[in-house]
Amino acid sequence: MKNDSGTPSARIEPWASVEEVTAHLGVARDTIYRWIEAKRMPAHRIGRLWKFKLSEVDSWVRSGGADEIVEQKADPPQGADQ
Repeated sequence: MKNDSGTPSARIEPWASVEEVTAHLGVARDTIYRWIEAKRMPAHRIGRLWKFKLSEVDSWVRSGGADEIVEQKADPPQGADQ
């Protein structure tokens, strides 16, 4: 694609809404908000809205950002059940 000056132009990636990201990833809206807060999902606040670049979200997912953290239960203290 060429711009008015005849030189190639880069395609600008559009911003995606929370709804578009939920559809893209197949997760609930609440999950997206949890990931923003707890897992540092790449998101940009524009006024009251969260906006995303799907390429950033995809990179974050591929790097393990959406992986579940499995917490191991601690062994009960010795003598606790006596």
